[in-house]
Amino acid sequence: MGCQSNSSSQNATGPSFAIAEGAQEIDPRAVAADLVDRFGPGGMDPRVKQHIPAFDAPFFQAGLAGYSDAAMRIIARRHGCPICVTEALLDRTLLDGGKGFAKADLGEIHDNVPGGDEDHPLIGQIMGSDPAEMAAAAIKMIEQGKLRSNKEYRKLAEKEPSAIRHQPSGEEGKADGLMADGRSPMASPLGFSAIDVNLACPVKKISKKSRGGHWLREPEGAIEILRAVRDAVPESIPVTVKMRRSFDDTEEMRQNFLYLFDAAYDLGCAWVVVHGRTVEQKYVGPSRWDPLKALVDRNPERIIMGSGDVWDVNQIFRMIGYTGLAGVSVARGCIGNPWIFRQARDLLEGREPRDPTIQEQRAVLEQHFELALAVNKNYRDPELHTAKNMRKFGIKFAAHHPQAQEVKKSFIYVKSLDDWRVALDEWYV
Repeated sequence: MGCQSNSSSQNATGPSFAIAEGAQEIDPRAVAADLVDRFGPGGMDPRVKQHIPAFDAPFFQAGLAGYSDAAMRIIARRHGCPICVTEALLDRTLLDGGKGFAKADLGEIHDNVPGGDEDHPLIGQIMGSDPAEMAAAAIKMIEQGKLRSNKEYRKLAEKEPSAIRHQPSGEEGKADGLMADGRSPMASPLGFSAIDVNLACPVKKISKKSRGGHWLREPEGAIEILRAVRDAVPESIPVTVKMRRSFDDTEEMRQNFLYLFDAAYDLGCAWVVVHGRTVEQKYVGPSRWDPLKALVDRNPERIIMGSGDVWDVNQIFRMIGYTGLAGVSVARGCIGNPWIFRQARDLLEGREPRDPTIQEQRAVLEQHFELALAVNKNYRDPELHTAKNMRKFGIKFAAHHPQAQEVKKSFIYVKSLDDWRVALDEWYV
């Protein structure tokens, strides 16, 4: 979640199979049917639904840097995605009131786009290096940044981590942010349903600042962060963790991973999402599903989810069938492909998954641009910004068109809504 790379980058491996002996022979239809037989409609482990009732199917959209804004999330939800994650938001950016919090798009999309309340449930992901700042940032997220000034949130981060709490009761609770009617802000239907701590991001500019995947080299520091966030956030809000399977493939780093993994659950985290690549791999080379299977075999009582090389609907269920994971995070595989979620629902409901028609593709392209335009309303030139930003989506969507290369070239030159419509009128009729 939250720190994914563009698959077209030279620093990222394109679609390929994960290392998992026998996984590609698993019948995804049989896995889907087994999940429904065991857990009922939707096939979701009931332990997950105890934390977030609307999380009713064993897959979700990961946080994707530069992609997973409210527009992309709503399109995914309209196609069957049960829950989405924001891209990773830096704790200090959140506390400084910078653009980091706006990237969550919480509230703005509801205020300006009809049906904006579709963007729920939503998991907010944070990343940082200081326990107190991470705890204060988590509180700011669940309060949606609306109940205190930026200065008050920064002041909160100056306390000892053990003193940072959301306290919705009495006079102290009022000071800590109850609404005027006495309700906790978490009662808002548009609040974050969980806080996810990113201990996975492999990007150098992140790891050099002791964030993300760096912490797999220093698990004690990560444990302090998890403790601070879990203690600060109300028990009613789950705290989850994103990790990679190790920093590298040395035995020392594998032991660090297991130590940190165990600590996350001991501290009260609801689940851990484990990516099948190491931090050192970044996005290069295949992921490994065998360590994820070993984790599930070792910890049957824990909720564990996974990610890595999930490029189509079949891989969602093959990953679950091979590893026994409770759920799968779909990352690069859903960029320009919200139909992966519809197809997953099809399998769970005993239908044959179907590819989108040209008309269905056009409808999504139109909706996505409209939603993105609303999300970007505060830019100096919202249409120009949206058109430029939507190029990367158009290029990915083009892969579903019978004339993919020609369509891709058309989207590359889009500079306005009119250009977008010209491309649609030329290719999607």
